[in-house]
Amino acid sequence: MSTSPEDSRWFTLAVQSHEAELRGYLRRQFPALDDVDDLVQEAFGRLWRSHLLGPVANPRAFLFAVARNLAFDCHRAGSRFVLKPITETDAENVFDEEPSAAEHASRTQEREILRSAIRALPDRCREVVLLRYMESLTYKEIAQRLNISPETVKIHLAKGLRRCVAHFQNAEGKSP
Repeated sequence: MSTSPEDSRWFTLAVQSHEAELRGYLRRQFPALDDVDDLVQEAFGRLWRSHLLGPVANPRAFLFAVARNLAFDCHRAGSRFVLKPITETDAENVFDEEPSAAEHASRTQEREILRSAIRALPDRCREVVLLRYMESLTYKEIAQRLNISPETVKIHLAKGLRRCVAHFQNAEGKSP
């Protein structure tokens, strides 16, 4: 099952239109970041998954907050960054990101649907998706580990994301 034309249009206008700005932001704020492409792709995926659960009030702000948090996660994992002091942060980019009880319940439900979606993927596709999102490997690292090309990794990830989106849409249609 494919995404609806409305969802595709929303993603193109509300999300992809900020891609260049997001890449520039990440390069300025995190100059030592090794793989901006993977981080941008992950931010897009997280925003998409949130969109599937319900409307995202400010997709640009959400996208930048997710990307920033992912960059910080990379830093905590051992990457080296030159971090911008908090005093130099734009006020509009500061968010209270503590989830409410409803958001927590929604995320729990989302994780269960995601587990089901991942179990339904073809073996190689599931393997690539898990290496990328569970082990946080880059496209190059996955390609080397599985002895496939980075382009094939991208194809499997795209296929996996499409199938997971379809799974989410089916699950959404079944909920009360």
